[in-house]
Amino acid sequence: MNTRTETALKSIFSDDFKIGAAVNPLTIRTQEELLAYHFNSITAENEMKFASVHPEEEVYSFDDADRLAAFARKHGLAMRGHTLVWHNQTTDWLFQDHQGQPVSKKVLLERLHSHIHTVVGRYRDDIYAWDVVNEVIADEGAELLRPSKWLDIAGPDFISKAFEYAHEAAPSAQLFYNDYNESHPEKCDKIYTLVKSLIKQDVPIHGIGLQAHWNLFDPSLDDIRTAIEKYASLGMQLQLTELDMSLFRFEDKRSDLKEPTNGMLEQQAERYEAVFRLLKEYRDVISSVTFWGAADDYTWLDNFPVQGRKNWPFLFDEQHLPKPAFYRIADLHVK
Repeated sequence: MNTRTETALKSIFSDDFKIGAAVNPLTIRTQEELLAYHFNSITAENEMKFASVHPEEEVYSFDDADRLAAFARKHGLAMRGHTLVWHNQTTDWLFQDHQGQPVSKKVLLERLHSHIHTVVGRYRDDIYAWDVVNEVIADEGAELLRPSKWLDIAGPDFISKAFEYAHEAAPSAQLFYNDYNESHPEKCDKIYTLVKSLIKQDVPIHGIGLQAHWNLFDPSLDDIRTAIEKYASLGMQLQLTELDMSLFRFEDKRSDLKEPTNGMLEQQAERYEAVFRLLKEYRDVISSVTFWGAADDYTWLDNFPVQGRKNWPFLFDEQHLPKPAFYRIADLHVK
């Protein structure tokens, strides 16, 4: 039985964009009431990544992913798929032959084709959008693409092929390129360059995913606005795909805090309000905002980047109750 009295997030932003949360088999149990009340979209946190669903060449493992898709159906939630091509959480067999030697480009692309058709095809009726290619941009330096086994074996063609295969498997799905530090000017320029080149090649790409792993201090609102406008100028729809608001700068290594201070929570509230005020300005190009979790009892930022440190990045606390940031955002609905 629902006992919540606050306005649902999905209602607050019903005229703006979908509101999503990343979930896993644990949180769909422990956070079910919160998820069903406040959100109208979910993303699998890890359960649809390559290593999770395809650990061996002849072995697929869909139990956890199926559980999440069933949860979405049960509660009438839209679902995003995450992710088909990534340099992490991809098992070695994909890149090797039976002697442990690197496979040819032809073999790698055949394996990718089979994987995408199997996975995307399985969830064709459940998933409306996929993060097809994830984090292939180099963080620093002059190089456009980060080093990876994908790039070593297939060259940059693996990127366009992944989109083509996903479009074949689910012609109505919306296909995204997804990356982090997407609002930092240098990386923003590189992402723009990559997506522009894909458009020029007539690759079936429909949007750019801004991961939005942000903190109280970075990136600046001006940089976020500039990134949104630059990406939107390509005619792409945008989605925030992995939003959280760490209380710590990335380089802040302290680990002694057992609970957030009132000052931190107020600063977080101000930051979330400013961010969502900005996002609402661009609701014509932003179609979804997904948090990388839902409440502070579960976040990947616990222990990252500082082992043993708790973080509190969301709108709901460890008891799933609204935090000051939630109420500041809710006020945007009535202003």
